[in-house]
Formats: sequence, C-alpha cells, structure tokens
Amino acid sequence: MLYCVMIDVNLPADMDSAELAKLKEVERLRAIELQESGKFVHLWRVAGRMANISIFDCESNDELHELLTSLPMFPYFSLKVVPLAKHPSSIK
Repeated sequence: MLYCVMIDVNLPADMDSAELAKLKEVERLRAIELQESGKFVHLWRVAGRMANISIFDCESNDELHELLTSLPMFPYFSLKVVPLAKHPSSIK
C-alpha cells in the first residue's frame, strides 16, 4: 500500500549546533536504509521550508507507523499521511 507522507520538521530554536549536526546525520543514514529497503520509495524537499513529501510502500498502517517512528527526527515532525489508491485514468 502506498502512502504520501508530508513532513514538516520543527526543531527547537535553541538546539545545540553539534547536537543538530549529529541528529541530521543519523536521520540521513536511517533514510538511506529505508530507501534501500524499498519501503521509502520517493523523497522530495519542499522548497523554502524544512519539509519534505515522501512516498512509502508499506504492508499496513502499523508498518508505516513503525518506519516513521524509527526516524531519529520523528519527535520533531508534524505529519500528514494520505493513503493512496490507483487512479482509474492512470496509464501506469
């Protein structure tokens, strides 16, 4: 099942710069793992914001929840999740 996940990242303004750099690096590594697994299908940055739009391919809502909460920046996310279904007019 495909899910469109819109993520806004809301980091504390007073977060230590070294802590932030470490957090970004472990987040990047986990995102790469999920992409290589085939579960994290697409990733786009939203221009001008600390946000992204992603497509996940998961077996269930529970699996999606597990994957999202495994991301190190999850505590700072505001999420909107939209389950996707094939459109009858799609040629793919």
